[in-house]
Amino acid sequence: MKLTLIRSATLKLEYGGQCILIDPAFSAKLTGPSFAGKSKNPLIDLPMTKEAIVDGVDAMIVSHLHSDHFDKAAQAFIDKSLPVLCRPNEEESIRNMGFVDVRPIGERYRLGNVEIIRTYAKHGSGSVQEEMGEASGFVFKAPGEPVVYWPGDTVLCNEVRSVLANEKPAVVIPHSAGAVWNGVKILFDEVETVEICEAVPDATVVAVHLDSYDHGTVSRASLRAYASSRGIDTSRLRIPDDGETLILE
Repeated sequence: MKLTLIRSATLKLEYGGQCILIDPAFSAKLTGPSFAGKSKNPLIDLPMTKEAIVDGVDAMIVSHLHSDHFDKAAQAFIDKSLPVLCRPNEEESIRNMGFVDVRPIGERYRLGNVEIIRTYAKHGSGSVQEEMGEASGFVFKAPGEPVVYWPGDTVLCNEVRSVLANEKPAVVIPHSAGAVWNGVKILFDEVETVEICEAVPDATVVAVHLDSYDHGTVSRASLRAYASSRGIDTSRLRIPDDGETLILE
């Protein structure tokens, strides 16, 4: 499999004969609203052209409709005939954007040879979780490929731990920015990212959703430093730069 980090949570996954665009957000630097009162968003530009991002893509997955995961710039640019895999309760909203091939994922879906299993994501806690609304993660399986778990926008919770224990993924892709909304953590932080590494000691963990939006509290540098202090080897915890492609087995 090949995994390219575009920016933040926007990924390009080449897996099981499919090229899947994940959570496309294409806004130019500092053209969107602040999430934490520190800066407009996103904090950085895309590392490549939008044309290069969508080149060769067979389908896209939208985990939820927050603007750092599927923004108006991406909605306007992406071909409306491209298949969109999404949460069932967001199908109508995505169709209303003009997309004509929208495929809701209940528990699981098959895209060619790729089996996609939707998982629970706990996007915060208490009233903030209610405000954030529902999000999802996904497990990917295909013949000859490693099992991949992309937890989505979530904190570490029993449901995430269960997926790690039951699916035994070879690759985990956590959103590790430690983002905070109204004082409540809504994404994995550096401590939880290391806990994931410890929960699946044979897996490669690829930390993303970093250094891109102003509500993040964890940077690539701080995550590397904390992981090193906990004895996590850099071969196991990969922290790619924007535009970087990893080949994983």
